[in-house]
Amino acid sequence: MIEVPILRGGEPYYSKETLELCDYASGAVVARVSQANAGLISRDLLHDAAAAWRQLSSGEVLRLLGDAARHFMHSALPVGGSLQSPDAFVAAQSATTGLPHALCRQNMGKIEASLLGMAAILDGLTGGLDLSALDAGQGRRDGHVVSYVLRARRFGAVLPANSPGVHALWLPVIALKIPLALKPGQREPWTPLRILEALRAAGLPAAGLGFYPCGHDGAGVILRKCGAAMLFGSGATVRPWLGDPRIEIHGPGYSKIVLGPDKADAWPDFLELMVSSVAGNGGRSCVNASSVRSAAHGREVAVALAQRLAEIVPRRREDPRALLAAFPDASAARGIDAAIERGLNQGGAEDVTARFRGPQRLVEFEGGTYLLPTVIYCEDREHPLGNQEYLFPFVSVLDVPAAELATTLGPSLVVTALTEDSRLTQSLMDDAEIGRLNLGPVPTTTIQWDQPHEGNVFGHLYQQRAFQREPFAGEPVAV
Repeated sequence: MIEVPILRGGEPYYSKETLELCDYASGAVVARVSQANAGLISRDLLHDAAAAWRQLSSGEVLRLLGDAARHFMHSALPVGGSLQSPDAFVAAQSATTGLPHALCRQNMGKIEASLLGMAAILDGLTGGLDLSALDAGQGRRDGHVVSYVLRARRFGAVLPANSPGVHALWLPVIALKIPLALKPGQREPWTPLRILEALRAAGLPAAGLGFYPCGHDGAGVILRKCGAAMLFGSGATVRPWLGDPRIEIHGPGYSKIVLGPDKADAWPDFLELMVSSVAGNGGRSCVNASSVRSAAHGREVAVALAQRLAEIVPRRREDPRALLAAFPDASAARGIDAAIERGLNQGGAEDVTARFRGPQRLVEFEGGTYLLPTVIYCEDREHPLGNQEYLFPFVSVLDVPAAELATTLGPSLVVTALTEDSRLTQSLMDDAEIGRLNLGPVPTTTIQWDQPHEGNVFGHLYQQRAFQREPFAGEPVAV
């Protein structure tokens, strides 16, 4: 049994209130996680944890992040009173989230790459600002004096449990020297805790490292009292916080692939791109394509895509070929399956994958519950399954008139546009509801961390202010 603590100022703290995490297949208890109540979190957030961090230069922090990357990937790190090796970390994460070991290690690699590449990431987020300007409070960019002021003394994050790779989104906060208050996803405390312990092992001051497994009340405290925060969740989870300027929202992605009129005939050339966009990371990411919109040949695309995705089947969690994640909560899988069936029963849509894998979408394998990849061909874009997103490889395919491809997408975290049509390209460039636009054959799951993924955490934390500096008489002037 693994005892997972709260971290208060980087130090383990054990609560009488705990939550047991069980193996998704066997039901055996894997861990007992201490729970922080709202009062404890509120008290901790009153403390100024940034003093020790402010003594470090940005250059020193970037060096420490490089050391932390190596610890995260290769070291045995504390989890409560014991040390957890990288292999033990993978085993525990797999057991409580349903991710196969191969995907757990893949997501570890994303975290490592982000920590090692933090200088480039910050260069993209800040638009090339010399970070010494943040250390000194002022600096120069393109020959102009600039000054930035911090909006918050601490950064909070309410984190997800579906995809460990998204933790790379809050890592720049550490490089910006802002203390953290993290609420982990209920079934995935492993990644944020390992990151914090890797930071401590690298020598970053522990005072700014807060880790608070908790319920909704504790999450609300973090979102309200940190000054700036990040929230991951379903549409229902994030809806109450929409419009709150303190909170950067990361909800459903509704990412899409667009086949323009000039490329639709060549759709077989892009089949592999579509497969990887839909099925990468087990289909659990907000950047997975959940819809393909084509100016022609939509049904042919759906059939070919379904045939390929039907090859993906449940495998043992240790199998390096495993690409499909189990649902730790079997009732959630049953609910999704029922929702899809209700949509199909309305008519106007076909589960094309049923031609190749049979009618069963919900299956049991070695004690785990799985949803098999599903491709839905919709006869019109108004069908209720035409713009859905689920936590497994699920994609709708629609034929859309070329003139309407850009105007009917709706909010989309990522759009990969396979077209050289100048009118369509310009329409997509002008669409403010597209978070990341890939022009050309780039999978929706390919992320460049030096560009804002969804929002800009630097702009969320810092605001530029007007600043003038007139030297006093006799004061030397910097050239």
